[in-house]
Amino acid sequence: MTKDDCYQLGHITKTHAVSGELVLYLDVDDPKEYADLESVLLEVKGELIPYFIESIAIVKGSRAIVAFEDVDTIEQAERLINCPAYLPLAELEPITDETRFYFHEIVGYQVIDAEVGELGTVRGVYAMNAQDLIAMDYQGKEVLIPINSDIVRTVDRANQKLNVALPDGLLDIYMTDDKADADKPEIDGDLDSTDED
Repeated sequence: MTKDDCYQLGHITKTHAVSGELVLYLDVDDPKEYADLESVLLEVKGELIPYFIESIAIVKGSRAIVAFEDVDTIEQAERLINCPAYLPLAELEPITDETRFYFHEIVGYQVIDAEVGELGTVRGVYAMNAQDLIAMDYQGKEVLIPINSDIVRTVDRANQKLNVALPDGLLDIYMTDDKADADKPEIDGDLDSTDED
């Protein structure tokens, strides 16, 4: 199984206690849905390796304390810190609501603005603490579109289109010479395609 067949569930952030338990950050809308997780795929040195879960407890917010089979010491656990955790795409519940979507599924979709028409292609999604952002390729530049129901209206899965109503002036910010690049906010987040709106 490759990463193309999976979605990123989260990542290991640190060890917990001294018996090999780890803290798993769940980058999902509802962490409680993963309270009965039996296994995950961890990316270790570029390879996806299955790890079976002995116990999992959802604690604060998006954090879970996880004990994996055959990870019994803090030394074994430390080797897994910062490893991304994945699950197969086949395990995702399909979304039929045209106003909701998984972040990974819109990559490659054409962005259609209600006023301007066809704009560009979704390159990825930045999952941020304050505001999730769609990264769109537009006339050779990256344009960031905030994800909220006033801007991102509907998703047309059959035609791979994302229908939006961009705020006035959003495109101009990115298209007015190189000054726009200097004024763009720094993005401190990874491109993510695992969450849903």
